[in-house]
Amino acid sequence: MKQIHPLFQPPPASGSPESGPVILRDGTTAAIRPTHAEDRAMMQAFINRLSPASRRHRFFSETGPPADTMASLCDSSNPAKQLTVAVTRTIAGQPRIIAAGSYWARTADEAEVAMAVADDFHGKGLGTILLERLAMLAIHRGFTRLWAVTHTDNVAMREVFRESGYPIHESYEGGDMQVQLSLHPSEHTATRLELRERIATTASLRPFFYPRSVAVIGASRDPKSIGYRIVEALAVNRFTGLIYPVNPKAATIAGLTAFSSVAAIPDVVDLAVIVVPRDSVLPVLTDCAGKGISSVIVISSGFAESGPDGKQAQDRLLEAVRQQGMRMIGPNCFGLLNADPAIRLNATFTSAFPPAGRMAMASQSGALGLAILAAAHRLQLGVSSFVSLGNNADVSTNDLLQYWEDDPSTDLILLYLESFGNPRRFARIARRVARRKPIVAIKSGRSLAGRRAASSHTAALASSEVAVDTLFQQSGVIRADTLDELFALARGLAEQPLPKGQRVGIITNAGGPAILCTDACEAGGLSVPELSKAITEALTAFLPPAASVKNPVDLIASAAPDHYTQAITTLLASGEVDALIVLYMSVTVGDAAGIASGILRGISTARQAGGIDIPIYICWMAEGDLERTFQAAGETIPTFPLPEHPAVVLGKARRYDAWRSKPLGMIPDFDDMDFATARAICATTLSHEGPGWLTVEDTRALLAAAKLPVAQGGVARTADRAVALAHEAGFPVAVKLASHQILHKTEIGGVHLNLADEQAVRNSFEAIRARLAQDDQLDAMEGVLVQPMLSGGTEVMVGVTHDPLFGPLIAFGLGGIHVEILGDVRFRITPLTDRDAAQLVREIKGYRLLQGYRGHPAADVAAIEEVLLRLSRLVEEIPEISELDLNPIFALPPGQGCRIVDARIRVVK
Repeated sequence: MKQIHPLFQPPPASGSPESGPVILRDGTTAAIRPTHAEDRAMMQAFINRLSPASRRHRFFSETGPPADTMASLCDSSNPAKQLTVAVTRTIAGQPRIIAAGSYWARTADEAEVAMAVADDFHGKGLGTILLERLAMLAIHRGFTRLWAVTHTDNVAMREVFRESGYPIHESYEGGDMQVQLSLHPSEHTATRLELRERIATTASLRPFFYPRSVAVIGASRDPKSIGYRIVEALAVNRFTGLIYPVNPKAATIAGLTAFSSVAAIPDVVDLAVIVVPRDSVLPVLTDCAGKGISSVIVISSGFAESGPDGKQAQDRLLEAVRQQGMRMIGPNCFGLLNADPAIRLNATFTSAFPPAGRMAMASQSGALGLAILAAAHRLQLGVSSFVSLGNNADVSTNDLLQYWEDDPSTDLILLYLESFGNPRRFARIARRVARRKPIVAIKSGRSLAGRRAASSHTAALASSEVAVDTLFQQSGVIRADTLDELFALARGLAEQPLPKGQRVGIITNAGGPAILCTDACEAGGLSVPELSKAITEALTAFLPPAASVKNPVDLIASAAPDHYTQAITTLLASGEVDALIVLYMSVTVGDAAGIASGILRGISTARQAGGIDIPIYICWMAEGDLERTFQAAGETIPTFPLPEHPAVVLGKARRYDAWRSKPLGMIPDFDDMDFATARAICATTLSHEGPGWLTVEDTRALLAAAKLPVAQGGVARTADRAVALAHEAGFPVAVKLASHQILHKTEIGGVHLNLADEQAVRNSFEAIRARLAQDDQLDAMEGVLVQPMLSGGTEVMVGVTHDPLFGPLIAFGLGGIHVEILGDVRFRITPLTDRDAAQLVREIKGYRLLQGYRGHPAADVAAIEEVLLRLSRLVEEIPEISELDLNPIFALPPGQGCRIVDARIRVVK
């Protein structure tokens, strides 16, 4: 009997699973990778630098390991047998190993693990980093346990094991401590991994936002130059730390003493802003490392954005940054600012310095970043900090999200994105952050040059834009479609509470704008309900007879300030609306000030009476008075120029609050799924045939290994075998061409249904064979698939396609021909939670069919959801599966499950 339990996955690593950057506990960085034979001298030097005690703890000998052990430490060619990873950093201009860890197979599912850390790097979390990486790589190789033996006085290493989050068992043997770690991650394991990553990332970024001193390298005396403007921006905006312009030919710049080089600065420098020609950046970076500067902002351009040569230069720059323990924003960016009055850091080349507030912003476009800052300044949007990421080479959106997650100055995060470095990591982080703080993102590049050429239904229906929408939806990110909408959402979310329901009250003095606002509310999933008799009577008591009191409440053009006041207080106190939109279109310019006062009186009165949880938005269309701001009862009421804007913001805010208020979903694990068999089927096909579609028999076997509900039946290569299978299945049966090369079987007469006897089965077999011979396609015939006829179900489809950036996407929709004609399909990015699966099924327009509609029987929705969840686990566990179609699946009545009638699986190396 199957058992389902939560699967807790560790966060995906930066870079590849085998290699990439790591962040130490002190915020500095290094690189991690498997060792190779060329590392022998560097590994020997690392061991020689270890203290006698460290060598004894690692090798049980103060003299170090013998030659054969040294060779094995530099041989990771067979990770199923042994693997060593090394953490490296450039010190004094030379690459060094500063930590190394290994595992060796003891049994098929257990590996021994051992680690060593350079003595001068103790206490920086390297032991934990090594153990986490080795555990992840061991899991990928099929190991389920790690085993270690350590001296009882090796307190630091024992603490690493205990703090790993993995379940451990300790025992004494011969005076030493033996430790066994279970590699089945628990909620505790995943939480601790995420916490350690967040703490290290935050430590690495804090010097960017709170430096005590800033060096501007490439500062210029030319007031028009970027180097001068950055120095000026720091000084004019009253940066509270020290400013050091660096220019070998200038004594002073912008009234500040200049220095000939970074090394010439007599004091400690926390942050360097580099504004020199591209080919000079790398030497300057090395100088910064020599000065002990761990945080750099590279304004200089000419890197990856300029072509292949620039990309190579950027790769060299990034390697130098990581090897020298640094972090970098840029290159090709325009800087960073922190509006906190305690720091007032403007390390950009714009003079626009927004007011301090609770909103953090990041932009991957320099030009749009300038526009965003200028708009924030113009709209008086309070900003906590702003980062121009430029080419996103090192510090990424993912890093900033983790920093802002715990930043006490930030309540709202805005993102302008052009690309995703690691979208699966973004989804993991954003899903966690968005539970606490709204994330609003605008993603450029929405248009499609064309759909990808595809050989499966699922791949043809998917696109990168679909993946982006799905990613945002699953992770709770609010998507803005335009820059105007981005700022509208910023105003609404920063200044008002989230709506706790979808009922919207509208007060207006003009019918046309109210209709547009109502339509926009309905389009955004909100409702504009009629008001109760008690409320309409209360409104009628003070409004003129021509007014409409249904909702929208139309005060008519002659509305007086008191009409607005009383209408606002009445609706906010009614308990019948979850949000209020107030519309005003000026009749004469002189009326605007009085109406504004009436609106503010109504809001203040209602707030004092207790209506504090209802968001209020204003659409202010008063010619000659368009810049008016509304402050009432200590709050800012967001104002919009068009009636659709507040409705769009409220709709997205409501969907976000509904997402946030629901419990997090569980990623389920099924203990009856046979991944070893499924993996072996893929490996055999790839070894013998290369990338391509599995045979029908292999497809059915793989699905059966995953305990997916494959319809009864089998593949027959002869007419006699087809008849035997028909008897086993029970007449009537379906006989279908079995071929992994021919997709649309009905088009060549390859599907025969409702066959009631042996002769009909024989005739169908021969007819299919003859048709293929006629078309010279007989080699494509694997046989025929014989299945019992199914009835009484609803046809649905489930599929998988592999996006090169986002990974596996799972599709669900109505099946059979409907998927091509109607295109009623929705997507999710794996891994799916139970909540994802439930929402996916309910999002298609055809869901009403699954509920039962006009005599059509209902379907077993729970069984469909289980198929989705099992499929998610399958493609996560076996990445060789690149495309998969289960179409059709017959969803039977509730309690009867579902049956996969036709399936295709494509595998790649």
